[in-house]
Amino acid sequence: MAQVLTEDMRAGSGSRAKIVNVLLWILQIGAAGMFLMVGFLKLSGAAQLVGLFEAIGLGQWLRYLTGTLEVVGAILLLIPRTSGLGALLLVGVMAGAVMTHVFIVGGSPLMAIVLLVVTGIVAWGRRQRTLNLLGQQR
Repeated sequence: MAQVLTEDMRAGSGSRAKIVNVLLWILQIGAAGMFLMVGFLKLSGAAQLVGLFEAIGLGQWLRYLTGTLEVVGAILLLIPRTSGLGALLLVGVMAGAVMTHVFIVGGSPLMAIVLLVVTGIVAWGRRQRTLNLLGQQR
């Protein structure tokens, strides 16, 4: 009887892990799409984003830096081995975006908060992959 329960628990745990993996992939693909779109808009010099970075007051180099970080992070999100690392990178970018909206430019930080939460969930869900990747680099 105990053996049957143990086998059932393993099977249930395996299906739960598969569901979590699928949900994380959905979040990763959605976030990667958003970051690729916005990152390329920043890099291409969309007028609205040029104005936003003028309002920040640190120069357009910051627009190029954040656009590059967003594109690189999005690509990393789509590679299974580096997905957690990409999420961590994007958590940092979005934390900066939230702070910038709240303290400097105003406006609603809602989208930045949503992306911060999504990338935070992915970073947490993929933490073992990130630890494995960083462990191999030593």
